Amino acid sequence: MKNTTRGLTKADFEQLSEFRYQMRRFERFSEQAAQGEGITPLQYLLLLHVKGYPGREWATIGEIAERLQAQHHGVVALVSRCEALDLVERRVSERDRRQVEVHLLEGGEKLLARLAELHRAELQSLDGTFTVPQIDL
Repeated sequence: MKNTTRGLTKADFEQLSEFRYQMRRFERFSEQAAQGEGITPLQYLLLLHVKGYPGREWATIGEIAERLQAQHHGVVALVSRCEALDLVERRVSERDRRQVEVHLLEGGEKLLARLAELHRAELQSLDGTFTVPQIDL
């Protein structure tokens, strides 16, 4: 079998390294911001994915699991912990009674708004440094 890709150059590795570094810096910022608000980074991501789900203001457990790249049962437990903090609530779907919707509560909305503003400011401060590397293969 013939290999048609070229080898990576030192500059390619430097670009990949810088990208991963900037990604990790942002991720670490996000972890600290969430913890500063008294929630875990995964709880913040759950709130974000519920609010940010395309086309509606709620998401199903399965949709959240996909967004988090997590197991269904783990997301069920995560939702339960967020429910205990009065951040979200589960509702049986009116369209399909087999489906459970996860909705943000007022406390979750307020907490998410504060964290999202911090994240937006952090992303703006990284402007130009957080670019996807272009590597020719």
